Amino acid sequence: MTFTELLGNVGLFGGAVMFCLAVLSIFSVGMIVDKHRRFRSASRQSEMFKPVFKKFLHGGEVQELIDAVPLHQNSYVAQVVSAGILEYDGVRRSGGDPVASLELVTSALRDSMSETLIQLKRGLGFLATIGSTAPFIGLFGTVVGIINAFRSIAATGSGGMSVVSGGIAEALVSTALGIFVAIPAVVAFNLFTGKIETFHVEMNRASSQLVNCLFKIPEVKMSEVEMSEAKVSVKKGGPAYATR
Repeated sequence: MTFTELLGNVGLFGGAVMFCLAVLSIFSVGMIVDKHRRFRSASRQSEMFKPVFKKFLHGGEVQELIDAVPLHQNSYVAQVVSAGILEYDGVRRSGGDPVASLELVTSALRDSMSETLIQLKRGLGFLATIGSTAPFIGLFGTVVGIINAFRSIAATGSGGMSVVSGGIAEALVSTALGIFVAIPAVVAFNLFTGKIETFHVEMNRASSQLVNCLFKIPEVKMSEVEMSEAKVSVKKGGPAYATR
């Protein structure tokens, strides 16, 4: 039986099932290609942004890091870092104490990370739905094909292969099409989920490094200044208990 003859024997419900699976396959492939391109661009720009961020961590200027962020708009690391550094710079420019803005910067980093993860996960639920429902849609087509085979037997009054082959072929094609649609969706979902976990770890690391750079280093500098002032006062006034 040729493919054209098979399509000619497909009933209304079987055709609807195959059409639904074909549409889901098109959407699934489109989503996979789109997410692959977005993730590749995000990974590439994040790798380009990391040297700039490392330069800042080793004593670079805040303004240089702020100017580099718009050049890496698709970078997930740059999006998170920009939220924290802009909050820190805003407090500094407004005349506030940058060291006291730890809670504000941490909150901005956390909110930016959550928003970035939402953007990265967008569309994955659709892939998961296709991967879990496509086999059942194909199974529904299988049931419809078997029903058509029994209808052919009832109509002809005989059960030869020529009578039931159309319905059985329809059932098997529906099953195969459902599995064919589900496998790429499930594989892509697991692959993208693993990448998002990696992105999440890198964003957490960048957030921790930014907070340590902005707040722990100033504290060390402040302690050094206080120690130097204490030494000067001791030299001028003698022992510390003599100044009381």
